[in-house]
Order: sequence, then C-alpha cells, then structure tokens
Amino acid sequence: MKNLFFTVLFILVSINATAQLEKYPVFEGCESVANESLKNCFKTKVTEAVISAINLPEALIKDDFKGNVSVLFYVDREGKFNVLQVNTPYKEMEEEVKRVFKDLPKVIPAKYNNHDIEMQFVLPITVPLNLSIKDEPEIEEFIDTNLLKEEDLGLIQSDSLQLLEHHSELNLPYTHQVYSNMERYFNRGSNSHTAVKPYTYSDIEKYVDLDAQKNALMKSKSTWFGKKLWNEHMVQVQGEDYWFTLDPLIDLQIGKDNSDVDYTYNNTRGIQFQGGLGKKLSFSTTFYESQGRFANYVNQFSESLAAGNDAGGNPAIIPGRGIAKDFKTNAYDYPVPEAYLSYRASKFFNLQLGHGKNFIGDGYRSLFLSDNAIPAPYFKISTNFWKIKYTNIWMLLQDVRDEVTEEGVYGKKYMASHYLSLNVTKKLNIGLFESVIWDNTNERGFDANYLNPIIFYQALQFSTGSRSGNAVIGVSAKYKWNDNISLYTQLLIDEFSTSNVAKGTGSWKNKNGFQIGAKYFDAFKVENLYLQAEYNVVRPFTYSHNFPLLNYGHSNQSMAHPWGSNFNEFIGIANYTKGRWYGNAKLVAGKKGFDIEGDPLSYGGDIYRDYSDRNGDFGIEVGQGNTANIFIGDLQVGYLVNPATNLKFYAGFIYRSFNSESLTVFDSTDTTWFNIGFRTDLFDWKFDF
Repeated sequence: MKNLFFTVLFILVSINATAQLEKYPVFEGCESVANESLKNCFKTKVTEAVISAINLPEALIKDDFKGNVSVLFYVDREGKFNVLQVNTPYKEMEEEVKRVFKDLPKVIPAKYNNHDIEMQFVLPITVPLNLSIKDEPEIEEFIDTNLLKEEDLGLIQSDSLQLLEHHSELNLPYTHQVYSNMERYFNRGSNSHTAVKPYTYSDIEKYVDLDAQKNALMKSKSTWFGKKLWNEHMVQVQGEDYWFTLDPLIDLQIGKDNSDVDYTYNNTRGIQFQGGLGKKLSFSTTFYESQGRFANYVNQFSESLAAGNDAGGNPAIIPGRGIAKDFKTNAYDYPVPEAYLSYRASKFFNLQLGHGKNFIGDGYRSLFLSDNAIPAPYFKISTNFWKIKYTNIWMLLQDVRDEVTEEGVYGKKYMASHYLSLNVTKKLNIGLFESVIWDNTNERGFDANYLNPIIFYQALQFSTGSRSGNAVIGVSAKYKWNDNISLYTQLLIDEFSTSNVAKGTGSWKNKNGFQIGAKYFDAFKVENLYLQAEYNVVRPFTYSHNFPLLNYGHSNQSMAHPWGSNFNEFIGIANYTKGRWYGNAKLVAGKKGFDIEGDPLSYGGDIYRDYSDRNGDFGIEVGQGNTANIFIGDLQVGYLVNPATNLKFYAGFIYRSFNSESLTVFDSTDTTWFNIGFRTDLFDWKFDF
C-alpha cells in the first residue's frame, strides 16, 4: 500500500501548473481589448451606455435637481446586469435607472481562476446629465465594492446587507442544503477543491459573491425590529481593524410520531459571538442549551449510545449533538459548546484551533471523516497552492464506555488525519487520505511522531508497535463531467488482503468501504434544482480493532458513516430553492447487519466490539448476522426568515421502515414523524439511521 501511495504521488506531482487570474466582465466592443485594459474599457462602455440611455424624469427637472445619484449594481455569473440599490430620494429616478440597466446587453461575466463569478460596482451619475460623452469619461468613483473605503459605505448601507463575515477567515456553517447550492458555483470553469468542509469565507469569495446573493433576498424594512428580524445580525459593531457580531440562536420545534409518546419537541436557546481582529484573525464561539424529546427510534438510538456508561450516569447521547442528562419525563437535557480561532498565516496557509466538526468528502456521507459524531477539540492546517490543497487535522477524542472510564474520567484517544487534494486536470480531482487513532498506552500521551504533517501513518504505526494505533487509508476522486454534473467516489481501506481478494473467499481481513455518487446542478435547466444519487457499502469489521479503544469512533459514535459498518445503502436527494423558499427531499434505502441477541459472536456491524470475537475468518458478507432492511423518506419545506443568521421556518415529515430478523436497539416497526418549527440552521442534524 505504501508503494501505491508513492506511485500515485509521483504521477500527481508531474502535472504542469496554471496561473490564477482575475478578469473583468467583457462589455460589447471590449472583446479584443487586452486584459490589462479591460477594466477601463468595461467602465467606460457601461458609463456611456447608461448615461446616454437615461431619460431624466420630470420630477428632477421641475425641482432643478443637481447632484449625484449612486447606483449599486452587479454583473452576475450569467453576464446579466442587476441593480441592488439606487441612492436617490426620487422614486421616478430609481425606476428609470432600473429600466436602463435591465435593457443593457448581456456581457461575458467576470472570472477568477477561469471560474465565472459575480462582481459588484458603484456608478455615480451626475445630474444634470452630460449627454455628450467625453472620450475619457470621469470614472474614478466607478469601483468594485470590495475596494470601498469606510467613508464610502453610506452608499450601500441603507436597506442592504453588510455581512462582515463574508470577507473573513470564518467558516461557512456546514449544512448539506447550503453547501449543495454553493458547489454549483465551485463546479463552473476549472476544477476546484470541494472535499474538505467547512469552507472558509475567504475561499468562497473566489467563486461566489455572497453579498450580492444575500442582498437579492433582502426585504425593505424601515424599523429596527424589522431589519433585525428579516435582514441583519442582532448586534454588529465595526471599528478600525476589528468587528464583531452577536446573535441569539433558537431551535424551537414541536411534532408527533406514531408511538405512545404524547408529542416530540426540541427547545434550544443559544448565542453566537463572532468577529475579526485585523484581516487575518477571526473567531467564533457558540453555545446551545437544549431540552428535547424525539421520535421513538431516535430516543432508542440515543439511549443505546450511552449503554455501558453507568459510571458517567448519562442516560443518552443525542446523535451528533452532545451527552445528555434526564429532563422531566422521557426527555433529555443536552448542552453543546462550539468555538474556534481561524488565522490566515499567509497566502498559502490557514490555521484553525477549535472545538467542532470537520468533514472530508464530496458525498452526502463520508467514509473518511464526517460530521456524524458530537463536536471534539481539533487543530487544522489548510495549505493551498498551485493545484494542491493539503489538509492536516489533529483531534482529541473520547470513549464513554464503562470499561475505559477510570474514576469518572472517560477514555481518551488521539486522531491525526491527512488529506491531499490535487486538481490533476480541469475536470479530474484526486484525493489521498490517511488517518490514525492512538491512545495513551505506556503513558505516551500525544505522540509527537504524529505531528509530522507529511508522514505515512501505516509505516509509522508498524515501526512503533502493533498496538500503537489504528491506521486507515483512502483514495477519492471527483470528475467534473460539465458545469452542471460531477461524479465522485471514495475507497476506504482499513485492512486489505490481496491474496484473499483474488481467491474470493470473503476474508474478514478485507475491511474496506466504497462510495460512488453523482451531483446534478440546475437539473434539467431548472435554476436552483439540485439532484444527487449516492451508493455506499462498508464491509463487516471495518473501523473496528482488537483493542476496542482504538476503534474509529468518538463518544460511542462513528467518525465516518453513521451506520458504522456491515451495510450497503442507496441515497437519493433533491433540493430546490426559490428566493427565500426551499424544499428538500431525501430517500435512503439499505441493508445492515447487526449482532444477534444472545450470541456472543461479533458479526462486524458494531465498530466498538473487539473483532477477535468475530463469527469467522472466511465467508464474511455485507449484511451478515441479524439482517435489517431500512427505508427512510425525509421531506422538508421551509422559508428563510433571515439570511444573515440562516433563521428558518420549516415543516418536516419523516417516514422510516425498519425490519430486522430479531431484536436490535430499534423496534422493528414503521415510524411516521411530523415536525414544525423555527431554527437557526447552522449545522446538519440528520435522523437517517
């Protein structure tokens, strides 16, 4: 396997480099202009076209108006002109300006690194109009809004969103819906690095003008309450070289499933404080205080995660959120803290230190590293240069089972992961992944050997002892079929016996997982319609270890796929947005093998079990043991209340069918679950297990 890595690396580093360039929109008559002169040509042509086409309204002539009318507009990725705001007290003048811009011809959009991007501008129109255009019109004030000085901000503050995080080193909160919309822009033009999530806003700026995108959703409100509810952060303060925002967070939902529970609910109150100090350092801290009771199958799974946690006294672990304690009758109280510092060390390096989640992969699921488990402490280095993005993540994980808990302190282990992403061509991206988990055996604590950012963990693990750690490796690929369709795959190898694969004996040593999927942006030429199909399969005993503390998990949850191992699964997803309205539909169908009640053998579906207790060495098949067939249908429709905080009103319906041969942690029954509520949507909360 080590030779395979060296071979692939040798091929990858032999690819030639291409430069990254920013290019202005190309107006009619500027097609043959050199790139260095394109900026002035665009400004000149637009100025001439606008001023010559304006019919000055009678109201301005009657009032003998003299002064400037400032127009904030942008050219979108399709080359169309869009007016965001006309700074004038005359409604007639605003309508006339919008008419003129609507009639402007479609242009070639601006580009960054050969990707179509949106670009904003401010055009000052002096009244009375100078209809005899000079050869060199005065265009000094005609500027990209990214270059506006503090004293110029008055031109675009009124009734427009000024979201300072868009130009910071903060992370865009990871939810599948938001990121599927984001990737449609990443997928245009040349290939891009999309696997490591969350993205920083500074990375997103190269592809998407979020200011223009969210300004288009803005509601015109004059009252303080109206602006805060529909458009803005609750508190936003900006000074010289610093800024911060403060927002309340909520997740208030109520619902009903078909069990004997009276009703389901979630009551989350939280607060988020984030900001920036200078241009390089950003910070965010978030705290949630929650109480909830969920559909019966979610409650069962939550309590199963805490099984064997008598020492900690916790009745449940809410999947993906946090360790819970009892609250009233059949409900849970679970606090969740998250925070991080993000520092742009140079053009090539971003450093993050925090407590949260990371995700590696282009799929809905990840077989490498996912956001399935509860938040954990981490340190991340992101290196981006040439065609390469290289990510290093070190994490502190815990095991909450009784057998590894000492004097009330949970078992600790460490995880180090590397992911190398290379854009081999304009269409093909290849990724190499490796990760290792180790514990405090022989009081070694955090092993300095794993600080090396470019080492091969399989070799290191072998050299430091057979029980020094649990290493996995993986290869991924993404192929951009065209600007609207991309294909992706992952191959995860925990252990691999080529001789047994050739013999076809179904050896237990063939511990691996495979993913393949496709994404379709603006499907069937319907703007903002997103479709995705994905297939995942993970063989029995993958992610497990004969020293159970070294399993690939955190707080009794998998660090990869939520189903653990010994399963196959098909997923179909459809997302659609129209303005502030959205709808999401998801189908999940699969087969998973559980252990058999009363049987001491492990059938490879529980990654926390010692694989030494396996049911055999050969004839190992996916879905073996207590086979369960699972089907989940998930539909959600909603309305984006506030684009600044991602506050949403939504209604959701889940249908789940679970049929197993014998007892499992779940009842073999069908579930219907309806929910309605308000939510500040800052993380993916999945119930498809």
